Amino acid sequence: MSSDQQTFADHRNLLFAVAYRLLGSAADAEDVVQDAWFKWSADDRSQVADPKAYLARIVTNLSMERLRSTRRQRETYVGPWLPEPILTQADAAEDIATAESISMAMLVVLETLSPLERAVFVLKEVFAFSYGEIAEAVERSEPAVRQAGHRAREHVQARRPRFEADRVKKREATERFFAATMGGDINQLMELLAPEVTLWTDGGGKVRQAMRPIIGAANVARWLAGNAQRPYEGVEISDMAAELVDINGGPGIVMTGAGRVIATITVDLGADGRIAAVHNVANPDKLRAVAEGAKRV
Repeated sequence: MSSDQQTFADHRNLLFAVAYRLLGSAADAEDVVQDAWFKWSADDRSQVADPKAYLARIVTNLSMERLRSTRRQRETYVGPWLPEPILTQADAAEDIATAESISMAMLVVLETLSPLERAVFVLKEVFAFSYGEIAEAVERSEPAVRQAGHRAREHVQARRPRFEADRVKKREATERFFAATMGGDINQLMELLAPEVTLWTDGGGKVRQAMRPIIGAANVARWLAGNAQRPYEGVEISDMAAELVDINGGPGIVMTGAGRVIATITVDLGADGRIAAVHNVANPDKLRAVAEGAKRV
């Protein structure tokens, strides 16, 4: 391996981590990292004093370009749009800041920022780049970057859901929720769900899912219990398998059946310990990273 290849390999995980947080898609992040490699290998690197900053700049700009393009596609997306789930290492979940930054809930909030605001927020708050480094990366003035960062922080803080850092508590809640769902136990579900719980189901119009968010404990419990009573995409519930794994920095469930990944389920807890949000990703196009089994970030 040449020194240029080694330099890129040394920073590849960081580049994917940046791109994934900017795009909410593992597939798009991989494409961006691949494009960054082509650009890096073609550029004159003799004047590059800081490869990490240089590569971060390439990935950030490629991600912002792609984000502008995918935003138009997402406007016509069928049903709720959720990020593409990824499997994560257990040690990623032990770093609270890292775990929160890749949580489904946070990525959904980041989706509401402009591409510039999202880039500045991710680089500053997650990866601790200085405003000067970010200004160079996004090719804006430092005052403009500071302003974008301020707007992004205020926006995220106003919408940031409570993040449960206690892994044991969240794992137990996830297990109890899943058992109640698979058993079609509406009473047990009602005990676990917060009154204003929201269920987001992303099927992308390709599989049977709710076409809009379902709000309220009774509505969510009925929908979940009803689904547990009938086959899903030709697979009987009794023929499905479930595994508790780390998804996006916390405990989650991967459902499999008929030789394929069917869905992922993650939950967020409210201040009272009850489930405040459920994210169910079933769009087959968004399950490839989980199906491949590689643990990321």
